[in-house]
Amino acid sequence: MVLALAAGWVALDQVTKLWAERTLVQGEPVQVIGDLLRWHLIYNSGAAFSLGTSITPVLTVVATLISVVVLWQACRVRSLVWAVALGLLLGGAVGNLVDRYLREPGPAFGHVVDFIRLPNFAIFNVADIGVTSAAVLIALLALRGYRLDGTREERDR
Repeated sequence: MVLALAAGWVALDQVTKLWAERTLVQGEPVQVIGDLLRWHLIYNSGAAFSLGTSITPVLTVVATLISVVVLWQACRVRSLVWAVALGLLLGGAVGNLVDRYLREPGPAFGHVVDFIRLPNFAIFNVADIGVTSAAVLIALLALRGYRLDGTREERDR
């Protein structure tokens, strides 16, 4: 389940990035829903909110390590909700890693294609939606005491 969802998310991410590059002009926003949603093609060498633009290789290594850990943990998952969370996390991380490894200016230094723009927010992509959704879901599962195997922690009452 984790790998299937991750593979589907990577495919969706890469198809939307291909669409953005073939359809949009870099730096020229296109209104989709008034000022609420715009397409705005940029190439991001950093992480979310363009943080870490000078440490692209470090971001690449960290995302690669996170992907390996998620793959390792995926074997232990016995909960559908955890499988969805880890699938979204892995799919989002790998979606952006494809860009990091295969796009200009070269392996580990590649820039990520971002094209979704909301008001007063960073420009992002489908991979970022997966990572963010996974982070929220993982936080909720952890706060509620759900383990990867589907059991729930006993808490003192």
